[in-house]
Amino acid sequence: MSVLLFLVASFLGAGGQFLYKAGTDRAVAAGGRLVDFVGNGQILAGVVCYALVMACFVAGFRVGGSPSALYPVYATTFIWAALIGRAMHGVAIAPLHVAGMVLIIAGVSLMGR
Repeated sequence: MSVLLFLVASFLGAGGQFLYKAGTDRAVAAGGRLVDFVGNGQILAGVVCYALVMACFVAGFRVGGSPSALYPVYATTFIWAALIGRAMHGVAIAPLHVAGMVLIIAGVSLMGR
């Protein structure tokens, strides 16, 4: 269960990053004033994502997960970010990126043993 919670956290973390980016782009286009950032729904949604990441971390540790096994699972955030970038913005995923993803998955597997 703790691994599943950290996988959910990694997806939420990647989503939060993209919400921050989209919100920042929108705020800058609106003039870049403090109010453009503070009242921005996408930035606020990113904050909610990160609050949920923290809740998943706490819940994952509460059910007995150890940091040495769970933090590598959270490293899959990089994979989710690449996939979200591809789906939402058409960002190319180069063969070198795929190799990096394979190494992350291999590392997660090794650290979980």
